[in-house]
Amino acid sequence: MIDKSGIKARYEALSPHLDERGRRLFAASEARAAGYGGIAAVSKATGIARSTIGRGLSDLDAGEGANGRIRRNGGGRKQKIELDPGLLPALNELVQSAIRGDPEAPLLWVSRSQRNLAKALVIQGFDVSHVLVARLLRKLGFSLQGNRKTREGSSHPDRDAQFEHINAKIKEFQAAGWPAISVDTKKKELVGDFKNGGRELRAKGDPEPVRVHDFKIPELGKAVPYGVYDITDNSGWVNVGIDHDTASFAVESIRRWWFDMGLSRYPKANGLLITADCGGSNGARVRLWKHELQRFADETGLNITIAHHPPGTSKWNRIEHRLFAFITQNWRGKPLVSHQAIVQLISSTTTSKGLDVHCQLDNNSYPKGIKITDAQMKEINITRNAFHGDWNYTIAPRRTLCAQEVLAHD
Repeated sequence: MIDKSGIKARYEALSPHLDERGRRLFAASEARAAGYGGIAAVSKATGIARSTIGRGLSDLDAGEGANGRIRRNGGGRKQKIELDPGLLPALNELVQSAIRGDPEAPLLWVSRSQRNLAKALVIQGFDVSHVLVARLLRKLGFSLQGNRKTREGSSHPDRDAQFEHINAKIKEFQAAGWPAISVDTKKKELVGDFKNGGRELRAKGDPEPVRVHDFKIPELGKAVPYGVYDITDNSGWVNVGIDHDTASFAVESIRRWWFDMGLSRYPKANGLLITADCGGSNGARVRLWKHELQRFADETGLNITIAHHPPGTSKWNRIEHRLFAFITQNWRGKPLVSHQAIVQLISSTTTSKGLDVHCQLDNNSYPKGIKITDAQMKEINITRNAFHGDWNYTIAPRRTLCAQEVLAHD
């Protein structure tokens, strides 16, 4: 591969000390050293025309020394920006005004492609082509750039302190031998032979056929995976719903994890720590979430401590990068043709560090629009933490269950 950056660096270092003939010979020498494709590479790196490099190669072959003349007086074509000094500033203003969001900018709401820029300059009276615009853009220091996810929105002033609080709580529950879990809803998926991101090994020229359009198939519906990740045990539980993602569905998923996996692993636990996002079905402001957790606490006798992640930090929720990321990787390139296929793909997810995942289909209905009254809220046995009681609170059972009741329910 030809090192264009090296050619460019050497040219920029020597060019101020060379006349036109010297630059031509330098470019020709670099092109010859580069071999096949050298003329095109050197032309792109230096901006010297290919025809000029060709003449330089002829000079090298002729072996003639300098004769004191570079070209005839006044010879050579002037650069466009020399003939029209206003061209470069006009192009720069076109791009910059669109970036700034200037409402008068002609390119604010269309693609800032080289052809569109050339059209806008022609309207202003300049004689340019999209090829010239490309060269001038490089001269101005512009290049094609994609979007990059870096903005997280406004950062809460207590964000770091809340993370420290969550980590301290996890260590506290782990030291006591009590469960600490991370919960969230994975992205909803349409069920059927739809395209699924990623690639899977198949015979060459035989890709998996899928539907062209992603329209919901009524008889198959959708899948709503709600996950529970056991932070200490490095194990996951996913409850795949077929209805709405409500707080009732979220707590039912936690309840199923507890009776199927949690109770046997933590038989002596008196408390459960749940770390969750600040929004969604398990949001800090969702009344139904707290109401359903109270029912769960009454049913199990557990003191349920909740620690919400600060707003705008859902990607730091442990379940995202310790469970959901591996599920997505495991089913990449595979159409999710049925609920059973989804359950099997999730259940077969493992990692080299011993992640174990269990999955179950939930055929229940979870209607939207359930309202919790002020009177019902007052009945919740909730204790809010001194630090951000809106994010950190404990819901205790309103009565104590004996061990026989718990086992009988199980």
